[in-house]
Amino acid sequence: MNEAKDKVEWCIQKKKGISIGIPNDILCSAYLNKARNSLKAMDLNLNANILDWAVETAYYARYQAVYALLQKCGIKSEIHDCSIAVCKFIFKEYFSEEFFEELEKAKEQRINLIYYTDRLVPRSEIEENIRKAPLFILEIEKFLERTKPNQIKEWRALLKSLL
Repeated sequence: MNEAKDKVEWCIQKKKGISIGIPNDILCSAYLNKARNSLKAMDLNLNANILDWAVETAYYARYQAVYALLQKCGIKSEIHDCSIAVCKFIFKEYFSEEFFEELEKAKEQRINLIYYTDRLVPRSEIEENIRKAPLFILEIEKFLERTKPNQIKEWRALLKSLL
């Protein structure tokens, strides 16, 4: 995944790209709560047949869970692509390639439905996205439960090696 490393190096140079702060369990929990609330909003929008906003919240649930993981490690990024890139770079050995593909696909689906009126997404793909969102969050929650302080130090050192 040299592509992720290259992207992380680019992001480090950006003002709000990637920076290292202090690991923060409180912010980690807060972002996990935001992810769970986004799942609730996803369900409400789906039940109201507001598919574009169901997709929006399905993506944000995933993104907020990823950001919770970054907060646990004291990594800050205000650019979505940078948050995703640093997650791929640091956690590539812990999550499958499909995990990261799902995140990217949810992001792309969100962009197509929220920002464009002429980019149609088949309902079956929307339903798959929405069906998988809670499982994505659960996977990160389980990972966070197993995370040890020495691992966080290693991950931070890996990122610092690029500074």
